[in-house]
Parts: sequence; C-alpha cells; structure tokens
Amino acid sequence: MDAPRVPPYRSLIFRLLAASLAIAVVAVLATAWLASQSTSQTIRQQLGRSLSEDKSVYDELLAFAATHRDWSAVQPVVAARAAKLNRRITLLTEDRRTIADSATGPAPATARPSATVDPLAVDLGLTGRAGRIDSRIVGPYRLTAAEQRTMRDQLAAARSCLDGFGSTGEVVIGAHGRPKVVVTELGKQTATCPLTPPVAKSEERPLAALRRLVAACAGERDAEQVGIAPDLTIVVVDPDLGRVDRDRTARATGCLDKARRSQLEPYVAPPALLFVTDPADPAAAPVFPLSRENLVRTGTVTAVVLLLAVLVTVLVGRRLVRPLRALTEAARRPGDYQRVPVTGRDEIGSLAAALNELAERREQSEQQRQAMVSDVAHELRNPLTTIRTWLEAVRDGLATVDGPVLTLLQDQTTQLQHIVDDLRDLAAADAGTLRMHPETTYVNDTVDQVADAHLPDAVTAGVRLVTGHDGDPEVAVDPVRLRQLVGNLLSNAIRHTPAGGTVTVRTQVAAGRLTITVADTGEGIAPADLPRVFDRFWRADESRSRSTGGSGLGLPIARQIATAHGGDLTVTSDVGAGTTFTVTLPL
Repeated sequence: MDAPRVPPYRSLIFRLLAASLAIAVVAVLATAWLASQSTSQTIRQQLGRSLSEDKSVYDELLAFAATHRDWSAVQPVVAARAAKLNRRITLLTEDRRTIADSATGPAPATARPSATVDPLAVDLGLTGRAGRIDSRIVGPYRLTAAEQRTMRDQLAAARSCLDGFGSTGEVVIGAHGRPKVVVTELGKQTATCPLTPPVAKSEERPLAALRRLVAACAGERDAEQVGIAPDLTIVVVDPDLGRVDRDRTARATGCLDKARRSQLEPYVAPPALLFVTDPADPAAAPVFPLSRENLVRTGTVTAVVLLLAVLVTVLVGRRLVRPLRALTEAARRPGDYQRVPVTGRDEIGSLAAALNELAERREQSEQQRQAMVSDVAHELRNPLTTIRTWLEAVRDGLATVDGPVLTLLQDQTTQLQHIVDDLRDLAAADAGTLRMHPETTYVNDTVDQVADAHLPDAVTAGVRLVTGHDGDPEVAVDPVRLRQLVGNLLSNAIRHTPAGGTVTVRTQVAAGRLTITVADTGEGIAPADLPRVFDRFWRADESRSRSTGGSGLGLPIARQIATAHGGDLTVTSDVGAGTTFTVTLPL
C-alpha cells in the first residue's frame, strides 16, 4: 500500500528550508558578490595571458600549414613552442587522431579545441585579419629567383616614384605571398605610379586556371571575359557593351574565395584541431588562481554562512525531532502491537501511519503463524496417532505384524513424508530458495506421464481421466516441478470428483503462453471460498475429515511452482458443475 503523498508545504524539507532560506540566500549572495569582485581582475589578467599564448601558437602553426603540404614535420615546432610556454600543445585531425603532441599520455579526444588550424579558413577572431585565406600560401604562384629580383626592382621603382610626388609607401605582402606597395602618406601632387608589379611568367598559368574556376562558379560561359589582376581584383567585361558589367563582376568576385580554396587545397596541410592545455591535466578547463587575501575573504564569508546554517538547522531540527521521539517512546511501550497516534499529515504523520500498518501486519503474521502451527500439529497428529496405536497393540500382543498392518503403517508414514516434503517446499518458496532447473521439455509427454501415474487412483475412485492437447509445445521448464504441479492438481481434482465424473487435462499454446487446464465435474467451490483456495491447510471440509484426503498444501505449492516459472495459477468454479484450474507459463 502506497503511503499518502504529503503536500509540499507540509513536508519537513520545506519547513527546514523555509527556516534557513532567508539567511542562506543573503549570505550566498554576499559571498558571490565578494568572490566576483575579488577575482574579476585576476581572471581578466589570466584570460588575457591565455588568449595571447593561444594566439601565438595558432599563428605559428597556421604559418606552418600555409607553407607545407602536410603535418609530417610539425612535431619539433610543437615541442619547441610547448617548452617555451610551459603548456601542452596537441594537434589532432578532424576525426580526433593524433598528429603531434608535446607530451605523452592520452590526447584530449573529447575536450573542446582551442582553435582549428586551417590556412584556407583562418579564425579572424584570433588573427584580427580581414581575409579568410592565409596570405602566406604560395601554392602554384611561386616565382623563380630571377622573377623575384625583377619584382623587388619594380617595387623599389614604385617607392621612388611615390617619393617624386611627395608621397610615401611601404611594401606589404598580399595574396600568394606576392608583394605590393601601399601608399601610407599622400603628397600634394597626385601620384600615377604603378604600385603592383605586373604578372610574372610563372604566374600566368595559375592565374588562368583561377580565372577558369571563377568563371565556372559564376556561370560565365567564356572565361576570357573574366579578368583577374595580380592583386586578385576581378572585372567582367560585357563584349557587346564594351564596359564592365557590375552585376556579373560582383557575382564573380563572390566566387573568388571558393575558387582559391579549390586551387590552393593541394598545397597546404589539412585542417587540424589545436589544443593548448595544462600539461598535468589536458582535459581540465583553465584555472585562474586567487590571491591569498581573496581566499581568506571568501573562506571567512563561507564559514559564517555555514555556521549560521548549522545553527538554524539545529534549532529547527530539535523542534522537528520531538514528535519522532514521541513515536519512539510509543513504539517501546509495553503491550502487544501498540498503535501510535497520527498527529499530522507530514512525513512524521506518514511514519506514524506506517508504524501502525506494520504493527497490524505483525499481528496478522503472528495469528497466521499460530494458525499454521496448529494446522501442522493437527495434520501430523492423525498419522502419528494411528502409527502409535498399532505399535502399542503389537507390543501388547493385541495385534500381529502382518501384511495389512505393515501396509497401514507404510501408508501413514508416506503421508507424514508428504506433509514434511510439502512444508519444506513452502518454506523454500517463502525464503526465495525454491530453485527451478529449466530444460527443454515436451510438455505433452510430461502431462501424459503424470496422467498415467494417477490413472489407478482415478479408476479406484470411478473417475474418468481424459487428456487432450492442442499442438506439441516444447518449453523450457523444470520437468520435475512441472510433474509435481500437474500431479497436485490431478490429485485434488480426482479427490473432489464423485464416481462417474470426469477429470480433463488439456494443454495448448495461445498468445505466446503455454496453458495447462485441469477441469473436473465435481461439487465445485462456493464463490465465498474461492479466495481461500490457495491458503495453506485450507480445505472445503471444515470438519477436517480424511474422507477426501489431502493436507491442504498441494494447491499453495502448485501456485508457488507456477510463479517460480514466471507464470500463474488461477481457478474458476461453478457450484455443482465443477472446478477448473488454469496454469499459464511463458514460452
């Protein structure tokens, strides 16, 4: 029986929390404010340092990826940078396989990476750059030594030209590592100097290939209409109008990065996951230590909060314990199965009700125990009295030990053995030690064997014994226990069927379960007695006459065996028409 649900506002937990919540909330808020104020500066400093370190590692590995086709030679770079920063640096592939690691031990396979190193998809938040493709990627645009000298001369000439107009400029590295001059200060005169060196011969082929990729992406049928300058400025000229088509130019410009990634991908290292972690614990999140003063402040406030919470808890707890002590005293009062008063509808009231239910169950259990002892004594007394009477008669010379006397004594001894065996089985079932040993069994064969064994009893009683089977089920059961179950039901049915009656045993499989029915045409069981059929030592003949035999233990044992197999045993009956016991077992 489930205990009644206690409303939340009446529960002990709610009352205890309500008593200490106000002071706890205020103290916790004070602690949180003090901790946030004391640690914010330290966290900012440590966070800035951590971000700076991550950025430097990321930039160095990004440069490596931009200038190498793979990561095979990156281990020395990782080890040197890790030693300088006193951090653990790990590179993993996108499917979390180790590329390089500055330390031994398991890689942080499940942690969140600090960044993804991909020169074709640069993290702008870490680098602060404007372009997503690293400008250090040269790829197929690598110049010969002579072309590099020529380009340096052209850049020097461009700067001299700017100086002549009163302007100044500096050399910057553009896409593909190609240098150009950028004006840093304008003079009074307008400068007309060439700032970008013309296309070198080594650049003609890759630029043509890039033009074709852009044209294919932008849907241009004629790649020659797409113009790409050395600084990767794109224009699309309409041949009919003889001028730049702005819409087509914008569409082609939008395809530039995609085309460049496709062209440069074979020349750079594949994307890699970067982890910059603590050497001792790579899976741990960054920890920002507090100063001693901040630790003392936080500890003091925490101690005060704890002390106040303990005081409130003790005061409220003492008040809540009083009814528990009263329950303890009431439970210890002398008397048989004392009931305790239920004083409320909270957990203590539920406890009092549970104690009362326990006392009631104990009283019922004691009554059942006494009744069982009385029943056992009664069942054992009859055969023991018979055995004792005949033994005394033989000793006094009033009877001789002949065949009929020995048969009588053997029958009484067998009856005693049956009672003892039944009690042992019931005790094992109560203790949970009634073991089953299932094995694949043809149920029909087993049932037929039991029916054949009871056929002499049926013939003696003038009862017709009939078996019927629907199919030939093969089920994993304990064959010994199954024979005992069916035997108990057959014995009971034969005893309660008058001469000329019929007992029918039938097996069938339906809805994934095995069903065994034992039906008789006996006197039936009254509806008021059906709930007691499986009670121990219960018999329909209240006078306990031995005319029908039986100890009242067969049916309880049969139900325990069915339950131990994961099934059940039920009964239906019509007074004057007969009784049907149904065993259902899982297949």
